Amino acid sequence: MEKTTLHKDHVRLGAKMVEFAGYEMPIQYTSIKEEHEAVRKNVGVFDVSHMGEIYVYGKDATPFIDTIFTNNVAKLNQGDIAYGFMCYDDGGTVDDLLVYKYNDTFYLLVVNAANKDKDFEWISQHKKGQVDVADKSNEYGQIALQGPNAVGLLNGMCEKDLSLIKPFTFMECQMGERELLISRTGYTGEDGFEIYGEPDDIASLFNELVESGVTPCGLGARDTLRYEAALPLYGHELSPTITPVDAGMSFAIDFDKTHFIGKDALFRHKQNKKRRLVGLELLKKSVPRETYPVYKGDTQVGHITTGYISPTKGVPLAMALIDKPHDKRGSDLEVGIRNKRIPARVIKKKLLNYKPNQN
Repeated sequence: MEKTTLHKDHVRLGAKMVEFAGYEMPIQYTSIKEEHEAVRKNVGVFDVSHMGEIYVYGKDATPFIDTIFTNNVAKLNQGDIAYGFMCYDDGGTVDDLLVYKYNDTFYLLVVNAANKDKDFEWISQHKKGQVDVADKSNEYGQIALQGPNAVGLLNGMCEKDLSLIKPFTFMECQMGERELLISRTGYTGEDGFEIYGEPDDIASLFNELVESGVTPCGLGARDTLRYEAALPLYGHELSPTITPVDAGMSFAIDFDKTHFIGKDALFRHKQNKKRRLVGLELLKKSVPRETYPVYKGDTQVGHITTGYISPTKGVPLAMALIDKPHDKRGSDLEVGIRNKRIPARVIKKKLLNYKPNQN
């Protein structure tokens, strides 16, 4: 397994380490619930140095990215970030990613750790015009500082006013001797920043934050936080067989663009939706897990993509991909758990805003 620049710090802090996307990563330090609550109520810091960073640059960088990416980078200003997807011709998802626009000829693409080699190869295979592509993943460390107190904390450490970084924008910032890139996208449902820099600089900043009282958080809490906020994880809510339309992510698809790979298939899919990602509340105490089947009567009508006893709500909630017409809010379904059928009800997908026992 590969190790991030923070590996020795995770071990020193007593983290429980697991394999994730080929890396040995912390799943938790104390408990998932404690770390989850720290982000919801105060501030936590995550190691996300396993993510991939790919440069796309050259005279034709903008039109090239707009042919492989569902969102529209030509419309972005310098310092803007777009969330979107790379798709196959049939609309299936290659990956979801963030595109950082430095200017019309230089972009940073931030991709999922498990897909970065596949993504780099896919981007390179489709390269057109005067464009170069470079995998810079090993040159970056990255941490995410998340929670309601993240902005005030980091603002006091940076030479620039970080309130100037609006959602889905970024800027370069000096923090002592460190030269950093700071963005504001989030993956937890809370405010905060992603901080990129040279690996040694990110390691020293991580330790400085932890020593100041910031809660170190593992991938376990990152997953429970993002699922409550209805944010997809590749391999769960997105995959080669689950399109962005299935996942309810059409807001990140610009169908007005002349062309991008998968556009025609996604448009047909949007016009004739057969399933949809929804929220589910289990009406009896039981833990929903990914892949568990969902039934209407004797017919399987979907499956759970992510599920937990929600740390914030205290009840069993899940995201599930459900066939129409059973995806309507308030629909009564059942979840197959071992040899039992557990009653469940379709609720709003953003679980963080859900009030238990209300549709």
